[in-house]
Amino acid sequence: MSKVLQGKVALITGGSRGLGAVLAETLAEQGADIAITYAASAAKAEAVVEKVRAKGVRAIAIQCDQADSSAAQPMVEQVVSELGKLDILINNAAIAVQGKLVDDPTLDGPAFDKQWIVNVLGTVAVTRAAAQKISDGGRIVFIGSGLGTRAIVPGVADYAGTKAAIAGYARGVQRDLGPRNITVNVVQPGIMPTDMAAGAAENFPEAVLDLHPIRRIATIEEVASAVSYLVGPTANYTAGAVIDVSGGVLV
Repeated sequence: MSKVLQGKVALITGGSRGLGAVLAETLAEQGADIAITYAASAAKAEAVVEKVRAKGVRAIAIQCDQADSSAAQPMVEQVVSELGKLDILINNAAIAVQGKLVDDPTLDGPAFDKQWIVNVLGTVAVTRAAAQKISDGGRIVFIGSGLGTRAIVPGVADYAGTKAAIAGYARGVQRDLGPRNITVNVVQPGIMPTDMAAGAAENFPEAVLDLHPIRRIATIEEVASAVSYLVGPTANYTAGAVIDVSGGVLV
């Protein structure tokens, strides 16, 4: 693979597993030094770091609970201190609390509230901190969700709301940082086989798959490819975009 990101430093939040881990390896293969954050999975994070370092680049893992907005600034400062700078931010860390209708009396309010704190306020805190450090000409990618555009099933109102909020926030950040030639984009995956949708490939109802013109769920690598494009040298003029990697479910 071409080393198109040689000399760049990328920060991937929530990089210990799932899409974040695949992105860490993908960008490392393109030459970027990698920082990942994790909330609790130290062993998994270190395993990712080892795989990334094996590709000949630098890598660090930083414990950072995105539910604590005050942790964002010192985390970003640590990235710059240890790796020298920051060129790419991928806001990937999020949680999913789904499956309860809003009128369900058993709905766990605090768990749903934490989802807003992590997915929105935590992401905003990281972005604000990174914006002060990121290089001119840098790249920011938010990992959203197709549910942020269209709630295709019941029981996803709060999760869909957090992802819709992120898409709107990203557009505003693009306006703010555009004069520095920093591009800000959103990738909205559909269903993919991460911890958030464990067993999805085998267990999703036929009715859900029927909503997809391309009648399957995404692979993590397909989503990572979209992110890889946005942080690469050929995406200099792709700014403020929302790219759906969802098999056409939103058409």
